[in-house]
Amino acid sequence: MSSGRRPLIQHQPHGRGDTVYRVPPYGHGMRLDAYLAKLVGEHSRAEWQRLIQAGAVLLRGRPAQPAMRVAAGDAVIVRQTAQHVLLTPDPSIPLDVVYADAALIVVNKPPGLVVHPAPGNEEHTLVHALLARFPELHDPTGGQRPGIVHRLDKDTSGLIMIGRTVEAVAALQAQMQAGEVVKRYYLLVLGDIAAGEGMIEAPIGRDPRFRQRMAVRAEGRPALTRFWVRERFGRFTFVEAELATGRTHQLRVHFAYIGHPVAGDKLYGSGRRPPGLRRQFVHAHYLRVRSPATGAVLELEAPLPPDLAEPLAQLRGSPPTTAGTGEPRAGSTQD
Repeated sequence: MSSGRRPLIQHQPHGRGDTVYRVPPYGHGMRLDAYLAKLVGEHSRAEWQRLIQAGAVLLRGRPAQPAMRVAAGDAVIVRQTAQHVLLTPDPSIPLDVVYADAALIVVNKPPGLVVHPAPGNEEHTLVHALLARFPELHDPTGGQRPGIVHRLDKDTSGLIMIGRTVEAVAALQAQMQAGEVVKRYYLLVLGDIAAGEGMIEAPIGRDPRFRQRMAVRAEGRPALTRFWVRERFGRFTFVEAELATGRTHQLRVHFAYIGHPVAGDKLYGSGRRPPGLRRQFVHAHYLRVRSPATGAVLELEAPLPPDLAEPLAQLRGSPPTTAGTGEPRAGSTQD
């Protein structure tokens, strides 16, 4: 007689290696992703969501969605081909490490680099580069996001932090949830923003018509962005923004919502951009975080890369210079 709430494995079909889990009575009514994370285990809830969306999980014999509810007795099939995919380190991918200690790595991510494997981007990601430089990040369970605490869009450059241990990841996530981590970005947006500074508070959720997009929706998750105008160019405004929350595509969605989409953004705007700009103008330039290893409060900066600095300089009518004013200085302090 079973004493714990472990999933019942009914069988493993010969020849495919798929695993079939039969939902027990105490799992009735749970979301599929929650059931897999809490009662099956092996992956985090976020990783199960990725596998479900990739078609690796079947519910009642059909492809499923993370929010679908399971019922007692349901068969949940996890395809073997998508389980425990071990990532191959890729030392050919350049890695600009801004800071590293026993618990924390901070990287200046270049544009065009996907953070972690996902459908359509299975190889040549930041994770593959990190595994080549920091092999201890390897997840033997096959997790596709080892150490990843937060993400940057593929075409967004700048600072991203990685936890070197499970404990470090948890500590960094706790800091983020408590609002102790400060992340600031440089953006060039369309039009002339009237106010010198402001706050955008609007909930964000998945766009029901276009699943690849996010949108401001009443039933979305709370989202808050603070911003300061740094320079005006008439048709464009250079701003510095700080994320008080970390929703997917938050900056791009919020600035499009107030009528000033990011220059070069074709998903949430027209894609209009100044001469010389080849991507969306978003750069994570500043990060303040406490190291779980040393307790030091780190202030780290990454200057605008040339592909953003040069178009901005053309708008100014002068050679490239350090962008913005009044930004915090890099360094670290001990509290």
